[in-house]
Amino acid sequence: MDADSLSASLEILDLDETVTAGWDSFVTSHPEATFFHLSGWKKVIETSLGHTCHYLYARSGDRLRGILALVHIDSPLFGHALISTAFCVYGGPLTNDEVARSALEVAALDLAQRLGVDYLEFRLRTPSPTDWVRNDELYVTFRKELDPDPERNLAAVPRKQRAMVRKGIRLGLRSEIDPNIERFYSLYAESVRNLGTPVYSRKFFSALQAAFGDACEILTVTHEDRPVSSVMSFYFRDEILPYYGGGSDHARRLASNDFMYWEVMRRASEKGCRTFDFGRSKRDTGSFAFKKHWGFSPEPLSYEFKLFRGDKIPSVNPTNPKYRTAIALWKRLPLAVANRLGPMIAKDLG
Repeated sequence: MDADSLSASLEILDLDETVTAGWDSFVTSHPEATFFHLSGWKKVIETSLGHTCHYLYARSGDRLRGILALVHIDSPLFGHALISTAFCVYGGPLTNDEVARSALEVAALDLAQRLGVDYLEFRLRTPSPTDWVRNDELYVTFRKELDPDPERNLAAVPRKQRAMVRKGIRLGLRSEIDPNIERFYSLYAESVRNLGTPVYSRKFFSALQAAFGDACEILTVTHEDRPVSSVMSFYFRDEILPYYGGGSDHARRLASNDFMYWEVMRRASEKGCRTFDFGRSKRDTGSFAFKKHWGFSPEPLSYEFKLFRGDKIPSVNPTNPKYRTAIALWKRLPLAVANRLGPMIAKDLG
C-alpha cells in the first residue's frame, strides 16, 4: 500500500478502556518502546495527580499503527504545557511508519493549539526528524547490558564503587522486597526534602503499584532491622529501571544506596533481565557522577519543543537559578511540613 493509501485509511482516536490491551500489546512488541509508553500511566496521572491525559492512537481498520501519550498540565507556577510524557523520562510518538507518526504529530499540534498551551514537548531517547526546538544538552540517560551471571556484573563495576558495595555487605545490610509503600515513602520523602524537592503524594505511588502490579517492585535495605534505603523499580520486557529512590541520614555512612542498587541489579539479573536502565540525570550533578562511577556511559536525551508563546525552551528543573532560593528554603522545612505541602506542588512538576 502506498503512502497516499496509508494516509487515507488512517484514523486518529482517543484511548478508552476497550483499547488498552491493544495499546499495551503494541507497546510491548515495538522495538523502540519504553515502560513509559504503557497505558497504565494514564490512570495513574489522572487519578493521583489530577491532570487530563490525551492518549492518541493511529488506526487503519483493526490495525494499530502508532500511539502518542500526552499529558496536559496547566500550572500557575510552572506553566501551561502538553507533554509526552509528563512525569516520565521518555515518551513521544511510537509508530510503525512515518505516515502514522506525521498524523499523530499533526493531531498533537492541533490539540495543543485548542488547549492554548505555551508549548508541546516530546521526550525522546533519539532525535526525531522534526524542525522543533531541541534540548539535548541538559539530560542524559544511563543504560547498560547485564550478564546472566551476577558475579560478572559485580566484577564489571569499577573498583571503588565495588568496594562500596562490599562495604555494605560487610556491615550486614540486607535487602527485602516490600509489599507496600510505607517504608519506601518515608525514606524517599526524607531524601527529596534534603535535596530541596517537593515529594509526590502517597496516593501517586500506591497508584503506580495498582496500575503495574508485579512490574512495579519496591526493594528496601535494612541495617539491624531498621530501613535505611529504598527504591521503586519498574520491569519492562528484559529491562529493570530503578526509578524512585531515597535513603535516610545513615545511608551514606552505611553505603546503603550503593548496596541497594547492586541488589536491584543482582536480583534483576537472576530474573533474566538483560538491561539495567539507571534512568535520567542532569549533566554535572551528583546523580550524574554517581552513575558514571558505576561504569555507565551517558547517552544524551533529545527533548523537543514546539513553542507557541515565547522563543525560549522552558526550564522547569532545579538547575534554573530562579528556583535557587525556593530550593534552599525547602531543605530547611521540617519533614512533616514538607510532606504535607510537597504533593500540592509536585503534582505540577511534570
